[in-house]
Amino acid sequence: MEDGSSMKKFYIETFGCQMNVHDSEKVIGTLEGTGYAQVPTPEEADLVVYNTCSIRDKAEQKVFARLNEFKRRSKDKVFAVIGCVAQQEGEKIFDRAPHVSLVAGSASYNQLPQMLIQLEAGNKRVTGLSLDGEEAFEVPYTRRDNPHKAFLTIIEGCDKSCAYCVVPMTRGPERSRTSASVLEEARILVKDGYTEITLLGQNVNSYRDPSSMGLDFAKLLRRMGEIDGLKRVRFTTSHPRDFVKDIVDAVDENPVLCNHIHLPVQSGSTAVLDRMQRQYTRDEYMRRIEWMKNAKRDIAITSDIIVGFPGETEADFDQTLRLLDEVQYDGLFAFKYSQRPNTPALQYEDHMTEEEKGRRLAAVQEHQRQIQIPNNAAYIGRVEEVIVDGYNKATQQWLGKNTQNKTISFTHPLMPNNEEGASLEGRYLNVRVTRSGPASLGGEAVI
Repeated sequence: MEDGSSMKKFYIETFGCQMNVHDSEKVIGTLEGTGYAQVPTPEEADLVVYNTCSIRDKAEQKVFARLNEFKRRSKDKVFAVIGCVAQQEGEKIFDRAPHVSLVAGSASYNQLPQMLIQLEAGNKRVTGLSLDGEEAFEVPYTRRDNPHKAFLTIIEGCDKSCAYCVVPMTRGPERSRTSASVLEEARILVKDGYTEITLLGQNVNSYRDPSSMGLDFAKLLRRMGEIDGLKRVRFTTSHPRDFVKDIVDAVDENPVLCNHIHLPVQSGSTAVLDRMQRQYTRDEYMRRIEWMKNAKRDIAITSDIIVGFPGETEADFDQTLRLLDEVQYDGLFAFKYSQRPNTPALQYEDHMTEEEKGRRLAAVQEHQRQIQIPNNAAYIGRVEEVIVDGYNKATQQWLGKNTQNKTISFTHPLMPNNEEGASLEGRYLNVRVTRSGPASLGGEAVI
């Protein structure tokens, strides 16, 4: 084994969603498994890796801004662009950023050791851009920084054709893992001390077991909920078109399955949903909301909204605001429509100004804020079980999440600077909620 001074060093920066975060865990583990050591800054690194997101133009611009920062300082460093922007732009990245030597999409991460050999041999343009359907869900080494919570990919790619989205082009068609491999990896994670697992996929409820077991997503959830020692199971993201009542029934039946569902709606207008090619109407979406509202457990519901989609009228936008009132979301991620290459929406007319998109985004965010204020206040007096995630030195409070994925900051007699206090991370504690805000809850540990 090489000593630390002679090992090659790498730096990685991750942009985008939880899928990308988990992809970076795979890449980190693979690089460490081939003799690289991770460092905290790009200046210290021999290999600089940007794991990219192309779902919105802003995220893509950040990547090239990072690359430009090092344009004049690229001597003796190898730069790699991986992930969705790499898959989308392909070899054009070499022309746009000539100091980049490796461009690879997410389906090629299991080939990283071979690509590193090419780089070390002096190859200045190494690519891994195949989207062929062979399983590439996990790699031999995955470095997980959180010792209590783990991500687990169950399906890659997407077969939908939303008019604004590049995912089918950057992640390829849907490929599901066998249920046996998912459940076995989950058991190993629990054996290693993980108590919370998040199942990942561009569209998790499209999961279809390719083996003779033939489990659908709801059945897989039920099997996950039976694993001894596993306390919480989450999943993201769901597409309403494939969201069936049996998923809600599974959550209702087993408290191990967290009572939080993220169900992106994107717009409250059926006319806009049709132009978005979302494959459901407002009424069909609300039927799924009704399943959750009628469940025995109190299911927290969060969503995504896109404002300013081409052709969105003021009346369409008002329907989105009315949808927020009707659903009463527990949380919302709202974004301005962003033009993406090779998507049908590029050909649409009536593209909106950035100023108007900004106005609508601010209106949605404020509308949702006003919804969350009284809804969060209703938690005051309740006792919630949280898994402790860490400690906020500024407020001198611990942080945790309940099963509904709500963040709760709380006081506890134990502090992180003594040995017993440090062990609070990863523990499940009861917290009495004593205060609330638009986006979070606060309280005190029940001792």
